[in-house]
Amino acid sequence: MRQRLAQHFQNRGTPETFAGKYFCHNLIHAEQYADIDAAIAREKELKGWTRAKKEALIASLNPNREFLTI
Repeated sequence: MRQRLAQHFQNRGTPETFAGKYFCHNLIHAEQYADIDAAIAREKELKGWTRAKKEALIASLNPNREFLTI
């Protein structure tokens, strides 16, 4: 996970990437999976959620929205 976070941070300001374009390099929620297919399925599930539902998930696990990247 650290490598992926470093990639997001290095891409900041790079408009060709989502993380770079929107300066997404502060992590406030993460889920780990041993199986890549399960991780991809979960990501697709989350992408289909409303913003309110995503906010509720984050609030339930990280109510103070502390950065997990530190």
